[in-house]
Amino acid sequence: MSYRNIPKPIRSGIVVVDPGTGAPQRVVVLQFNPDTLERSLAPQSAGDNSDSGGGGSGGGDRNEALRLKGPAQETWKFTAEIDATDQFEVAAPDGIHPQLATLEMLVQPTTEQLRAASRLSQKGTIEISPIEMPLTLFTWGSKRVMPVRLTELSVNESAFDVNLNPIRASLGIGMKILTVSDLPAGHRGADLYMAHLAQKERLAAAARGAGLGALGLSGTFSGRG
Repeated sequence: MSYRNIPKPIRSGIVVVDPGTGAPQRVVVLQFNPDTLERSLAPQSAGDNSDSGGGGSGGGDRNEALRLKGPAQETWKFTAEIDATDQFEVAAPDGIHPQLATLEMLVQPTTEQLRAASRLSQKGTIEISPIEMPLTLFTWGSKRVMPVRLTELSVNESAFDVNLNPIRASLGIGMKILTVSDLPAGHRGADLYMAHLAQKERLAAAARGAGLGALGLSGTFSGRG
């Protein structure tokens, strides 16, 4: 039996992009696609009110009940595996330290950025802007390419070589999808989010609709006294 015609699986991964030029700076390909994805969407409703007392005068503006202030806040969580136990010639001499360091640098400023901030402080600069990180994209196939900010990175190292270099690890990764509400107008990440949202709209339009009969309803909805 020939397996040459079996499609090669697409890998998920992370792309670090220069926000000014759009040029990829680093590409992190996950060795194994996660088995599961945990996704959460919180709508930004205009009618949200901190008072949870229910109806009456304590409720939100009824005219705002169906309005949205902006895109939903979406978060992703998944577990990724890195395993070099059967690839010692690839892992040597540092084990999987390089792969782990690449991911950790997504949530760390560089030494040069820290030195630059220190020089500004020594010069007496009153206000030093927070360090801006490169634009990070998460890709899960061609239909999910979106700007993200890593919010969680936990590492469980479970195997080591004779030099105590890690050669197997499980990574817990959490990220927030960055929307036009998070990024300034004209930012490349905002454009990429709009493309991501447009892809969702195309997929939703392709869904097969159903009639009211499937719900045990018939006719059309009409107002009742």
